[in-house]
Amino acid sequence: MTVLLWGMVLALLIPIALVCRPCSVWERMAALSSISAKVALIILVVAVLRGDWMIGLVGAIALSAGNAGILLLANLLREVER
Repeated sequence: MTVLLWGMVLALLIPIALVCRPCSVWERMAALSSISAKVALIILVVAVLRGDWMIGLVGAIALSAGNAGILLLANLLREVER
């Protein structure tokens, strides 16, 4: 399971590298949404490993509600740029 966790952390570095390079606001917001989804999945894996379902609940809420707001904001910013 720790190999899975390390693989998830390495996959988290890809969108972080995308945010660091110069690109449009839409691409940055999509990368940040990807980061938040990956962090929420890491929280869920850690919760299962520890057997702590309260941490799992926080990860599930972040996974379901967190990305919607970021993507709506990214759509709004994309329309403002035009």
